[in-house]
Amino acid sequence: MSVWEQLLNLLFPPKCPFCRRILDSPGVCDTCRKELPWTEEHEAVREGTDGLRCAAPLWYEGKVREAILRLKFYGAAATAETLGALMAQCAAEHLSGEFDLVTWVPVSRKRRWKRGYDQAELLARAVCRAWGVKPVALLRKTMNNPAQSGLKEDAARRANVLGVYEMRPGAEVSGRRVLLIDDVCTTGATLTECSKALREAGADAVVCACVAHARRERDRR
Repeated sequence: MSVWEQLLNLLFPPKCPFCRRILDSPGVCDTCRKELPWTEEHEAVREGTDGLRCAAPLWYEGKVREAILRLKFYGAAATAETLGALMAQCAAEHLSGEFDLVTWVPVSRKRRWKRGYDQAELLARAVCRAWGVKPVALLRKTMNNPAQSGLKEDAARRANVLGVYEMRPGAEVSGRRVLLIDDVCTTGATLTECSKALREAGADAVVCACVAHARRERDRR
């Protein structure tokens, strides 16, 4: 660890992103590692009827939900590093060999300005640091539509994101296989819309990774 990193840890000690306990180094505390709602082997990759495949290490509930909400709405940008590391491990285990490029689901310019960052971009950069590569900005959001978190019905979520994502000017994805990063997979509407834009631009394949899956009724049985 560099002197600069040691100084930063002294001034801003690393915390477990889930319980906020101070740690000696970035990561997850032993208690949370034992108690968090981890997805089981057969649950980690969710497959949609449209062919969407998304890997996530955790379920969106309890401390996991609270950690993601802090990241998205309460300025806890530092938690992206640990959450991204968990995603990187999950994607490497379940999606290895299925992608050669990493990008993310962008927020609107207005939302980015308000938050000061794009949480999915932070996660993508953390994922890529774990692998020694860099993500590529491929998509942009064309309007500041209502947050998906405020919509409960699947149809409303699909309608809310319809046509709001497009390729960035000059972005090139033809013939590439893309890993698309976001924070949560609820119904998959946002990931599906972004995947559509990437495939229409020539991507050979798109797979996805998130911090957490929101449970559906059949997941509770």
